[in-house]
Amino acid sequence: MHRTVRVGRTAVWAAVASGPVALAIALMPAPDVLPASKPVPQATAQAVQDPSGYAELFVSSWLRSNAQQEESAQSRRARALAPDVALLEPAATAQLRLEGVRAVRSVEHGRMWVVTVAAQYTNADVRYLAVEVSSGAGGGAFTVSGSPAVVAGPAAGVASQSRFRIGVPSGPLASTAAEFLRAYLTGAGAVERYLAPGTSLRGLGTGAFTSVEVQEVMAADEAAAAAKVPSDRTRVRIEVSVVARAEDGGRWPLAYAMTLAARDGRWEIASLDSGAGSTAGGAR
Repeated sequence: MHRTVRVGRTAVWAAVASGPVALAIALMPAPDVLPASKPVPQATAQAVQDPSGYAELFVSSWLRSNAQQEESAQSRRARALAPDVALLEPAATAQLRLEGVRAVRSVEHGRMWVVTVAAQYTNADVRYLAVEVSSGAGGGAFTVSGSPAVVAGPAAGVASQSRFRIGVPSGPLASTAAEFLRAYLTGAGAVERYLAPGTSLRGLGTGAFTSVEVQEVMAADEAAAAAKVPSDRTRVRIEVSVVARAEDGGRWPLAYAMTLAARDGRWEIASLDSGAGSTAGGAR
């Protein structure tokens, strides 16, 4: 401590000898040393989840509830999801039974959602119910905020014109597509032999269908209808309509869009474009 004072006095006398400016600087108080500031955590906005599933569960329970049986499982579940909503009073001789519900539309209005749910009954009737669902501050807690409203169903849209307008005759392309789909849908044969290099696709497995009959092959590109296989790296997009027969005898009308690539005088499957999870490659 005494040494610190002596050093300080020495600095002051040295400043006096050096002039008034140096003296003023020497007599200025030392700046306070501030601790390093901690980073302020930034609030991150949470994505608000779509409450369609919540609305489906509520409508399913509400349509099966009964105001005269409030202790039933369906009534208690409906109450838990929407505490302020009155329960149904079904007729004593009600013949229709609810078969299932499905959300068909959801519209967000800030922290309020309007979800339209389709309810299908055993006689094939469908009723549409609009449900208001409010979300909590974090976006994860939902509450049905009012009784459902029976509304008109969504209008049927006009189908857009297909891009596959060119008929593909019998030939190498149609044969390759047909053989590939038979291997893919029935498990009879490996699909890999029909794939272009770099393309990966897993079949459905043995016994998925017992047989596949091709009904029509349509293309979006003129090269697909050519009698001969074009030059390497030529790609065409086609859609193949088939009827697949299941093990129980049922007939399934199906359609598959795919891209084929020409290589070494033959057609190969470059990708299956019908949501089948193929990893597209290319002809090399």
